Amino acid sequence: MTNKKLTVIGGGLAGTEAAWQAAQQGIDVDLYEMRPVQSTRAHVTDQLAELVCSNSLGSNLPDRASGVLKTEMRTLGSLILDCAEKTAVPAGGALAVDREGFAEVVTERIESHPRIHLHRTEVTEIPDGPTVIASGPLTSKALTDDIQAKITGENLFFYDAISPIVYHDSINMDIAFRASRYQRGEEVAGDYINCPLNKEEYYAFVEALLAAERIDLREFEEDIESGIHSNIHNYFESCLPIEIIASRGVDSLAYGPMRPVGLTDPRTDRRPYAVVQLRQDNLAGSLYNLVGFQTNLRWPEQKRVFQFIPGLETAEYARYGMMHRNTFINSPTLLNATMQTRVREDLYFAGQITGIEGYIGNAASGLIAGLNAGRMLNGQDQVTLPRHTMLGCLCHYITHSDGKTFQPMKANFGIIPPLEVLPEGKKKIGKRERYKLYASRSAEALATYMKDANLDRIVPDEVVLPA
Repeated sequence: MTNKKLTVIGGGLAGTEAAWQAAQQGIDVDLYEMRPVQSTRAHVTDQLAELVCSNSLGSNLPDRASGVLKTEMRTLGSLILDCAEKTAVPAGGALAVDREGFAEVVTERIESHPRIHLHRTEVTEIPDGPTVIASGPLTSKALTDDIQAKITGENLFFYDAISPIVYHDSINMDIAFRASRYQRGEEVAGDYINCPLNKEEYYAFVEALLAAERIDLREFEEDIESGIHSNIHNYFESCLPIEIIASRGVDSLAYGPMRPVGLTDPRTDRRPYAVVQLRQDNLAGSLYNLVGFQTNLRWPEQKRVFQFIPGLETAEYARYGMMHRNTFINSPTLLNATMQTRVREDLYFAGQITGIEGYIGNAASGLIAGLNAGRMLNGQDQVTLPRHTMLGCLCHYITHSDGKTFQPMKANFGIIPPLEVLPEGKKKIGKRERYKLYASRSAEALATYMKDANLDRIVPDEVVLPA
């Protein structure tokens, strides 16, 4: 193609990664972000790559699913992962970032790239010409309607919830204590603040939680005009509000986000019955988010109910938990594993709108979309990563699942093909050993593929200058 210009819609993790990957191949990119001209219910700044839920990008351990994906992204030269590692905060075996610092670094890198032109305006319809749509779970109604009319014929969505954030100096550290599960982490005292509950305290908290007033989901329907097929009472199973988890059984939270394994309360020298963990949310250490505490309680109810948690009796909130809509297309019927649409070879989708969950998975899909859009414009073959890689599996899953039952998916070992051969002399291996072998196989498969495809790593710190 002679016109080496790409439009990218959406300045989130997937959109900025896609724009960078294409620009690094010598492509001029017009990147559109509607904020602050058009705001959303979940975002609070005008920065690119703003994290609206947790500040954790998942496990950084090399033998965990998210860790394998990160290893692959480092090999492929991910901008988002590079920015995340530059703004990391202590989080045990996870990669968590200073929320504001991370967005600022990504924004600066994008704005300073000579081939990326950032436009602060809403895109209301699919453009002609090479395009990556990475408009995220809060795609505006106008663009959603156009995608529905021209591409999908239907639109699906469910609800995600966001965890509250508290000020560190309002946590009662006479009760709360620092520790990481099984003493993993960077800080000697532990990377997490833990609020321990005994059995009576836990049951009192659950009782208050179940009796608390929630925001009726119908109140969100004003964002959803008639004619859109909706799953208005569905939640993403990996991001359930704590009140929904609690409603499934009185001990559900104690075996879920409040599980106490690997922790010892220094006041009693025993494992608590349950625990609420708080993770550092900024580099200054002034903000902490409640890990796994997504909620749809009304804000006054959050303050009242969370006072039942020892250590949070007088907590002050920088942000309360809230719900937001998550829009996604039916990718198995619409996309190829290259992230190209089947109706237009120059139209790509990336990020949460494709049904990929998790920050790092979304960024990774943007990497593939931007890489392939750039290669298309340069007259090169498209990249389809092997299924022995986590990213290859993720792209394959969202494009080859049953379209009738398709639901979002995040990186996990359940979508990886089983090992063809077990280690010599073994008929059965444990989960941890199997995961390590998956990780090793992934690295080998990616290295072989990149060599065979003459696929060069794009270094995030090296900017391709205009000719």
